[in-house]
Amino acid sequence: MLLKSPWKPYLVAMDAPPSERLVNALAHDIIEGRLEGNDRLPPHRDVAYQLSIGVGTVTKAYAVLERRGLIRSEKGRGTFVAALPATSEPVIDLSVNTPPRLLSERMLSKTLTSIARNINSDLFTQYPPDGGHAEHRRQMVQWLAGLGMLAKVDQLLLCNGAQQALTVAFSVTSEANGIILTEAQTYPGAISFARHNGHCLRGVKIDREGMRPDALDRVLRRAGGENKRAVVYVTPTLQNPTTVTMGESRRRDIVSVCRKHDVMIIEDDVYSLGSTGLSPLAMLAPERTFYVNSLSKTVSPGLRIGSLVAPACFVGQAEVVLSATSSMVSPFSCAVMAEWLVNGTAESVRRSIGAESSRRL
Repeated sequence: MLLKSPWKPYLVAMDAPPSERLVNALAHDIIEGRLEGNDRLPPHRDVAYQLSIGVGTVTKAYAVLERRGLIRSEKGRGTFVAALPATSEPVIDLSVNTPPRLLSERMLSKTLTSIARNINSDLFTQYPPDGGHAEHRRQMVQWLAGLGMLAKVDQLLLCNGAQQALTVAFSVTSEANGIILTEAQTYPGAISFARHNGHCLRGVKIDREGMRPDALDRVLRRAGGENKRAVVYVTPTLQNPTTVTMGESRRRDIVSVCRKHDVMIIEDDVYSLGSTGLSPLAMLAPERTFYVNSLSKTVSPGLRIGSLVAPACFVGQAEVVLSATSSMVSPFSCAVMAEWLVNGTAESVRRSIGAESSRRL
């Protein structure tokens, strides 16, 4: 006889479709330990009846939770809570910024099986264009649109992670004796690049919304008096390491100062989950902004695919630098990316990371 499920169905009180409310309710109880690994979940029809929702809505919610690795389905037996990996480390390492682990071995196995079933040999037997295959770039453009960044396929280049995308952007915009302006506390990777390439790195004062427009204006006037070309590197959303986020007005003020001094902007948007509703700087000043994003922070650290959206007049230069500085983006990573973007796994994980971040706060 099948054991009765210990979970009593309910919907989280929030402004969202029933399927998303059900996902959040069940995910919360699993993560909080109210349900244990291998606990049985109620059948789809039972949940639908108790909550007065459609069976299809329950099926959709269960599918999302399975992609997240929180539950598993067994043909002929039912649906069960997946056993979450135990944490044995007594120390929480804050030196590396990584998203919560949301991809289970079962889900990864399904991904590899699906890729093997529909493999395209050309992906591995031919060199791709410098900026990646057109289809993969198109899929990345659709993904960025969900984050509020509208880009054209011919202006987007795929890179080996955001670090390479930043390297390309810095190389195109910075002169040998130029100046890189960034927040007074900034991303260590930008510091390393500046030191390695002999660029002068100058900090701009920040406040609770990040880089201050008045401070940026002063530093740019000083750089202009030295006849040195400057480029502004900034992280408007969840700035590393302060985690502050610029409001819409602050973003427009930063763009206005950059236009006043005719300087290029490199926007690091790797931490955006698309939930702020704020405009990327690249949407406010597309003619002078290099936009950088990556799947490593919003989906999985192992999926090192970065995207660089360059102003139309700089795409050719960016492609030359990309070709000269590194090998092509991994064909296997692109195959995984395509699978997850098409079947909805990436979107589910992105939403789940947002929900987990809110839960932790």
